[in-house]
Amino acid sequence: MRAMRTAFIAAGLALGLTGVLGVPGSARAAEAVHLPEVSFSHEGIFGTFDRGSAQRGFQVYKEVCAACHSMRLVSYRNLAELGFNEDEVKAIAAQYEVTAGPNDQGEMFQRPAVAADRFKSPFPNDQAARASNNGALPPDLSLMAKARVGGEKYIYGLLTGYEEAPAEVTVPDGQYYNKYFPGHLLGMPPILQPDGVTYADGTPATVEQMAHDVATFLTWAAEPNLEARKQMGIKVILFLLVFTGMMYAVKRKVWADVH
Repeated sequence: MRAMRTAFIAAGLALGLTGVLGVPGSARAAEAVHLPEVSFSHEGIFGTFDRGSAQRGFQVYKEVCAACHSMRLVSYRNLAELGFNEDEVKAIAAQYEVTAGPNDQGEMFQRPAVAADRFKSPFPNDQAARASNNGALPPDLSLMAKARVGGEKYIYGLLTGYEEAPAEVTVPDGQYYNKYFPGHLLGMPPILQPDGVTYADGTPATVEQMAHDVATFLTWAAEPNLEARKQMGIKVILFLLVFTGMMYAVKRKVWADVH
């Protein structure tokens, strides 16, 4: 009975993977995908976010990714943590209109967004998002860096991994070949193009640079307390080292006269 249940579960997983990706689940599971070798300043125990890169990544998200992908868990005021000042945050928020209300007549109305509002989603609901994307629902990017194995490296690889498919691979209409994506076939086209944005600081907007910047931004969005957590960890380790030294000194003092 247990063997039959296991077989049903395995079959269900395979069918689910086939439906989502358009490729057999067994093939996807069997082929390991190696993520690109790329480094980020926030890696390691002492790593911190590169604010300049994160700000550029927000620009890439706003001008490229936000046409399809929402970030419902992030508020405009959170951008202050990336180095934007209060006036800049207000100006960014004011570029969008959000639904508010009801008013005194019981009607909903549109108003400019304020710093306390969440990022405006590109579609009013999931059904509208699917209708605009051939039935596919673009995932929310708020936690994408934590939801995918590899985190920022996965995001960077996905955005830079588009290439011509090998001769033995058939790419269906509406899908694209990506060497870093599990299964290698996905419905999202290569959205980053050279000089697709113009960085205010003069940084060349290559595909690799934009991918690195937006991966940094999305990592910050998924874990804005990363730096504080690392700092707390270092303080705890230092405390334990000092405490251990003190306990060792006390032990030697107490047992000094015992032979």
